[in-house]
Amino acid sequence: MTQHYDLVVVGGGPGGYVAAAHAAEKGMKVAVVEKDKVGGICLHKGCIPSKSLLKSAEMYQAMKESTSYGIEASHVRLDMELVQKRKEEVVANLYRGVNNLLRGHKVDVYHGTGRLMGPSIFSPLAGGAIAVEKQEGEAEMLVPKFVLLATGSRPRQLQGLEVDHEHILTSDDALELKELPASMLIVGGGAIGVEWASMLSDMGVQVILVEYADRILPLEDEEISREMKRVLEERNVTIWTDSKVEEHSVHMDEGQVTLTILHHDSATEHTITINRVLVSVGRDANIEDLGLDNTNIQVDRGIIQVNDSYQTEEAHVYAIGDVIGGYQLAHVASREGILAVNHMLGEKIELLNPSQVPRCTYSRPEVASIGLSEQAAKDQGYEVVTSKYPLRYLGKPLVYGNTQGFIKIVGDKKSQDLLGVHLIGVQATELISTASLAKFLDASPWEIGQVIFPHPTFSEVFGEAAKSF
Repeated sequence: MTQHYDLVVVGGGPGGYVAAAHAAEKGMKVAVVEKDKVGGICLHKGCIPSKSLLKSAEMYQAMKESTSYGIEASHVRLDMELVQKRKEEVVANLYRGVNNLLRGHKVDVYHGTGRLMGPSIFSPLAGGAIAVEKQEGEAEMLVPKFVLLATGSRPRQLQGLEVDHEHILTSDDALELKELPASMLIVGGGAIGVEWASMLSDMGVQVILVEYADRILPLEDEEISREMKRVLEERNVTIWTDSKVEEHSVHMDEGQVTLTILHHDSATEHTITINRVLVSVGRDANIEDLGLDNTNIQVDRGIIQVNDSYQTEEAHVYAIGDVIGGYQLAHVASREGILAVNHMLGEKIELLNPSQVPRCTYSRPEVASIGLSEQAAKDQGYEVVTSKYPLRYLGKPLVYGNTQGFIKIVGDKKSQDLLGVHLIGVQATELISTASLAKFLDASPWEIGQVIFPHPTFSEVFGEAAKSF
């Protein structure tokens, strides 16, 4: 049977389902093709389940330190079965919400694999028809006016450290752990690797974190990276930067993994034996089996090429999210989906400004940033002025019993423009929204300093740092 639509979205993650709901609100007849569950990686194998586990780890650590708040608690124990149960309940609740959202907007959902067809009896356009291969073996043909590719990404594999899903894991595998290993080697010190290092150390696992670059969180401001390294090492996380796993050194025996770490900075090596290895070295776009070969859509270094309006070489086919590279963040994919739909409808769209995209790492302490780091601003030729303010000078962090961290504001001395804001500490991922609003409104640090922030709150740190600026 052939079904006709204004828009067919291939991929039901946060980019796809947000775009679908937005298009339906605009009056389009919309369908979503999803081979697994709507909500995508973010809901089922990424953002949401990992944050649930991080919250359990945070609560466990708080319970162990409860005497500092005048609360005596004995026999505190982490039950991974209950931790996983809570995670699944959180995911299930949000999954129902996404389904209700699509149902409420009358978006049809097809469960199966969607592939772009070449010119055919269904449409003279390449990519003008989509064959949906359902899991039960049936097939259906969808003929849309527009197509939106939003198929997301998957954990990247590392040559010489092949994942077996038992001893050598991806983040997807680690989310399903029913028992905690005594020790874990994490390969990759980006946001995901740091989150797992923080979580597992809070849960009592011996953690070694290996990063190829010269610092962990290499995309963050250098002072933020140094502070995170200091805090994690205080919690007995071993961190090796400028290092990598030697290829062909990996051996598995009796539930353990033995491998060699090469340290570039010192030209030395360590051979270690560990219970589990977590590979966290980025993500690859899901572009296989999409039928791209049936079209003129261009792919470069594994990502789909689009113009500023998210159009591919086939003007009626758009692509957003992880499959087009850039920031692999759920909130970026959602915004790109909305912009793409608006362009399909002939509306003028504002280009997504990378300097207005907040970035978050949900470790303990949290990290959040927006705009340029100090070094990036210097590299772009700005005459940089910075202001730092530590959380330990504020009342609310003292009340919370956690004064680690600081805010750092980066500005241009000549224009007094706000170039970047960088946070590390409790509730940093919530506080960054204030900086997001300031960037959107093009507020200067002086203007931020004129805002009346309530006392006592964490948000006061913005006012104090801005006044110092």
